Amino acid sequence: MSPKRDPFNQRRRKIRLLIILMAVFTVLLSVFCLFVGSSHMTFSDCIHALLRTGSASEVRIIWNIRIPRILAALIAGAGLSVSGLIMQTTLNNALASPSVLGVSNAAVFGANLSIIAFAGGFLSTGNNLSNYMTGSSPYAVSGMAFLFSAASVLLILGLCRVRSFSPNVVVLAGIAIGAVWTAATTILQFYATDVGLSAAVIWSFGDLGRATYRTDLIMLTVTAIGIICFSLGAWKYNALLSGDETAKSLGVHVDRLRFFSLLLASLITAVCVSFLGIIGFVGMICPHVMKKIIGQDHRSTIPASCLAGCLLLLLADTLARSIGRGSALPVGAVTSLLGAPFFIAIIFSGREKH
Repeated sequence: MSPKRDPFNQRRRKIRLLIILMAVFTVLLSVFCLFVGSSHMTFSDCIHALLRTGSASEVRIIWNIRIPRILAALIAGAGLSVSGLIMQTTLNNALASPSVLGVSNAAVFGANLSIIAFAGGFLSTGNNLSNYMTGSSPYAVSGMAFLFSAASVLLILGLCRVRSFSPNVVVLAGIAIGAVWTAATTILQFYATDVGLSAAVIWSFGDLGRATYRTDLIMLTVTAIGIICFSLGAWKYNALLSGDETAKSLGVHVDRLRFFSLLLASLITAVCVSFLGIIGFVGMICPHVMKKIIGQDHRSTIPASCLAGCLLLLLADTLARSIGRGSALPVGAVTSLLGAPFFIAIIFSGREKH
């Protein structure tokens, strides 16, 4: 069959080739990130440390800092990106992202409550920094952040099921509940001591440096389950692109799909945010770029968005470590600097479809 008579298969081959190339670049960039950092280790030092034949400090830098950090970038990048894609589809909103349901706002409040009230603030340690370092538990902070995030998502989705599960209702409910969490965080910070407030603000910075093998494993488990579930339901999301009525005519239970999709996408975001802090715009930039390049078919956009999220977060983290002058900048600040102009471009793009 000539190429002119088989355009569909040609396009599918091009998409597969693009995904394979993205996967190769992801692997290469991950390896490159091993040799970039603020410790001024040479290429030879990194190789010896990777083989565990270097000095003890260099081995710790590679195996206890850089590798967990790279794994966190891969996992969080994929999770946040695919969550953004699913939210944009289920809410039929081009500007939807993992923060649309107030997940990040709730996580910030939960972390602030744990840090300020129970580990580093006015209820226990006052302004004594050593007491804060002794009493603070990163897993307690992450656990509290996740609990409030999950509770916020369940509250919003529960209210929407009672009232009406239309996309506009979900977005408006998310904005309203998110504003409540922001206000509660502001009140909590107002009564915090200097030490507690500083610790709370630092936590909110998106930072891959706090990742460990244990946190990576937890994030990987939740993210992998979510991506598998989304991939198995790719045809349902394709049907949803044609409208609720068309999807229902094809046998899709739209309300149920929307509920569980938003719940799972929000839980992926909640886990990533609770361990790493706020990392914005990944869930908006990557799905948009992939949809413009390869189209709307979720059988392709889900894996492509995952890889795009990995690449973006790896690039942002490499940039953050390269320009930090002895210390890595918060990766959340870099992704926000990259995402803000993109967000403005989407708003003023006349060709953007909603």
